[in-house]
Amino acid sequence: MPFVLMALIAVRVAGAGSSARIIETHPSADATLGRSESFYVRIEYDSDEPINLWARPYRNGEQVEQAMSNASSKYSGSGETLGWFALIEPGVVDEVRVIAGGGQPYREWELARQSVDLRWTSAISSTRSSPAWVDELQAAEMARQREEAKRRASEPVSAGDTVLFYGFMLAVLALGLGGLIVPIYCVWKWRGRWKIAAAVPLAVVAFVMGRILVDTARDPTSHNLWPFEILIWCAVALVAVGVLWVVRLMMNVEA
Repeated sequence: MPFVLMALIAVRVAGAGSSARIIETHPSADATLGRSESFYVRIEYDSDEPINLWARPYRNGEQVEQAMSNASSKYSGSGETLGWFALIEPGVVDEVRVIAGGGQPYREWELARQSVDLRWTSAISSTRSSPAWVDELQAAEMARQREEAKRRASEPVSAGDTVLFYGFMLAVLALGLGGLIVPIYCVWKWRGRWKIAAAVPLAVVAFVMGRILVDTARDPTSHNLWPFEILIWCAVALVAVGVLWVVRLMMNVEA
């Protein structure tokens, strides 16, 4: 009981014109949670500049790395928002900290902290009813993120950003095509062991493409990022053939 009373006292720390306070949590500050179950934090904030806000888990003064935490919109003025985190493997958390991010230049700093006694187990999390404030703040955050997405989509794109985007896309396309065309050319042009060496990265790319075709025929969701898989292996093939090309030049090998 003394620990629970102490845990409910949040330390308020102000900095850079911003402050925050942990109002309440769900579940309680001394709970046992199932695998990847979320711990929610109701945060009251006051800021004279736009900031991001996160709830992050700590143990023995160090941030727990094996954890997921909330995404964050930009907040300014006064209000409330929802923070959450969940451990992705069994572990213990003895402190929650509210971290702010923003400013020019960008920085992150602590706004509030609260002692807790939280334990995550490997058991499947039980269905735990949420208080009304969790649902309300979740809905408000989703609405805020939709508004931010609409605002960013309506902002005009500068000429520099356009050139950078299309330049990047052309570079990616060239890299993918080069990973196919260059090995094919070398296999056709080179002789002997060099032909065999050039055929190896080409065979790897062909194997990857074939595996993707077979796997997606069985399960269409098995390779949702298949363009990136092909791109990565084409890049590997291009590097491998490039190394062979350099070695041939150093050895003064003729075609």
